Amino acid sequence: MDDLLKLNGKNILGYKYSALSKELMEAKSPGTQERLDGQFAVATSEELDEAMNLATTAFETYKHSSGQQRADFLNAIADEILKLGNVLIQRAMKESGLPEGRITGERGRTVGQLRLFAEVAKEGSWVEASIDKALPDRTPFPKADIRKMLVPVGPVVVFTASNFPLAFSTAGGDTASALAAGNPVIVKAHESHLGTNALVAFAIQTAAQKTGMPDGVFSSLNGYGPDLGQNLVRHPLVKSVAFTGSARAGKALYDAAAQREEPIPVFAEMGSVNPVFILPSVLAKNSQALATQYAGSVALGVGQFCTNPGLILVKESEDANQFIKELAEAINGTAPATMLSSNVCNGYYETRSKVTQVAGVKMEGMVDGDGTDLKGRAAVASVDGTTFLKNAELLQSEVFGPFTLVIKSSNDEELIAIAKKLHGQLTSTIMGEDADIQSNQKLVSVLQEKVGRLIFNGVPTGVEVCHSMHHGGPFPASTDGRFTSVGSAAIKRFARPLAFQNWPQVNLPAELQDGNPNGIWRHVDGVWENGGFEQA
Repeated sequence: MDDLLKLNGKNILGYKYSALSKELMEAKSPGTQERLDGQFAVATSEELDEAMNLATTAFETYKHSSGQQRADFLNAIADEILKLGNVLIQRAMKESGLPEGRITGERGRTVGQLRLFAEVAKEGSWVEASIDKALPDRTPFPKADIRKMLVPVGPVVVFTASNFPLAFSTAGGDTASALAAGNPVIVKAHESHLGTNALVAFAIQTAAQKTGMPDGVFSSLNGYGPDLGQNLVRHPLVKSVAFTGSARAGKALYDAAAQREEPIPVFAEMGSVNPVFILPSVLAKNSQALATQYAGSVALGVGQFCTNPGLILVKESEDANQFIKELAEAINGTAPATMLSSNVCNGYYETRSKVTQVAGVKMEGMVDGDGTDLKGRAAVASVDGTTFLKNAELLQSEVFGPFTLVIKSSNDEELIAIAKKLHGQLTSTIMGEDADIQSNQKLVSVLQEKVGRLIFNGVPTGVEVCHSMHHGGPFPASTDGRFTSVGSAAIKRFARPLAFQNWPQVNLPAELQDGNPNGIWRHVDGVWENGGFEQA
């Protein structure tokens, strides 16, 4: 397996390896900063062009592949990832600083996502086939036969995430959903996870060959973020982009895509502070339990989740003060842990310092240490509602790490004013009793306009991979809040509608033929059905 890592130090261009550049990258352990095995060649412009040309050629074949063929490919990727065994687990641990249990669980989620999208592709109803039959005798004008379905868009560039080296990375949900929709994928390897990417990219390449996919259906390129990233997005053969990361980087990619001669969509999931509203009804009864629950959520994974609860809102009261005291005590009892990289660690302490230095912000609890050992230490601060409203832009900054800010509002009106000031979010949570939903309808209404997922009595950390999940939100949580990056609906990011008017049956896609040979659910003359029909 050491030879495998060395081999995959080259860029993967379809079915071949390439290393035209003498510029090499190395991965480091975030905990010790030691250099890890393997040197990885930076992709040249020639290699980027070749990957794109291969993908474009592959698309001509792959877009016509059946759902079963794509399912076989995705399941084969899952199988090949599992075959990598402990080598993948250990490499991902070394490159991310994450513990074995977390990486093992993430591998399970990655394999599960691949198999989920295999089922979605195989079943086929995701194409949203819609048929309006012809009415040639309709007066005063006859009605044409019109049929519509979703079709793949073409080569998709996937940017891998630093905080999920497997599940949001080389074979993560973006890659799985793009492949399931019928699009070739070009992955930009994360510079912190070069070895992990090499192993998983090898697994995808192997699966493609074993299942007879066209050469170029998958490529993987090494390079530095701003340089390779911008070149990928600007390349004229790219049709769509998926990104998970910071707002700054995501917005830069979005702007670059919009400035192209042919603008393309960038589906960027850029994080959030996920405000939690703890209502008086539960605060009076359960402050200790709530403090323990939310300290655990804040510190989970060293706070390196886009769903970390970065703001907690309470109404000023003795119960609220008691909760803050108990939350601080629970935070103080959390253990420091290695963060993903020196950049992430430095960014955490710098942003936390900017927030806590605002006049009126009080540090309530903090694990001692300055992060020079690259370990994240949890902290909680508080501020009154008036001060927050005066400094809302800065105080709702995402502090990517184990930190939360408790906002104490003086009354209901101020609480609503704070909610209205919030940016778009991935999630928001209301902690209360059932009756509180009805008595806080104004707050609920405001939050529904702000978020992609509204939670009742839970924590935002933890995103279920299922058909009903929505992991996205109004800008700046994501660049297009209509779409999710988690769950089966993620496939729709990489498809577009195509209508056929008066098209001969024999030339229609199977999904739109009268007989419905695949037995998928279709919208026929305004009614959902999964059978076929005969024209009158």
